[in-house]
Amino acid sequence: MRDERFDRPAEEPRPDAVDPEESPAAAGGESGAAPGHEAGDPVEELQQLAARYKEEAERNWQQFLHAAADLENYKKQAARQREEAVQRTRAALLGVILTVVDNLERALAHAGGDPEALVEGIRMTHRQVLETLSGLGVRPLEAEGQAFDPRYHEAVDVAAHTDAGVSPGTVITELQRGYLLNGELLRPARVRVAQ
Repeated sequence: MRDERFDRPAEEPRPDAVDPEESPAAAGGESGAAPGHEAGDPVEELQQLAARYKEEAERNWQQFLHAAADLENYKKQAARQREEAVQRTRAALLGVILTVVDNLERALAHAGGDPEALVEGIRMTHRQVLETLSGLGVRPLEAEGQAFDPRYHEAVDVAAHTDAGVSPGTVITELQRGYLLNGELLRPARVRVAQ
């Protein structure tokens, strides 16, 4: 970066310019100030400067206090919203469970000692629960007959399998069904794997 002071041509001295060595102050005169111009009191200038900085510091402090209060209010609001979301989710889940309870109670009341009616009522309740879960994005994970995959299956037993065509590492029994939630694993399937 070039310094522009060196690019300007030198100015010729003005005829009315005063040489500093010839000024009354340099010659031991009374005052170094130009006539008609009184020098300011340095203490007064410093007091004014200190007052200005004090006002600026006070403004900055007030801005800091406002920002801190805003942040605290935001934290409280976020905590309230999080708690409300948890309560809404809990209420929705309990609503689903209560619907299942209602259907089981109806199945028991209408069975009247008839095992076939009771079984049919339980099947209808099971179907309704699966439909409700499906609406929430929950899908059952098919495991039996599939190759064992540790991402989706949890092996709880290994068994020798005598059926022809079943290769080692194949899931031969599903002990507990696994589920996906919106394509992500919600619960792994607990399985028995062929040795």
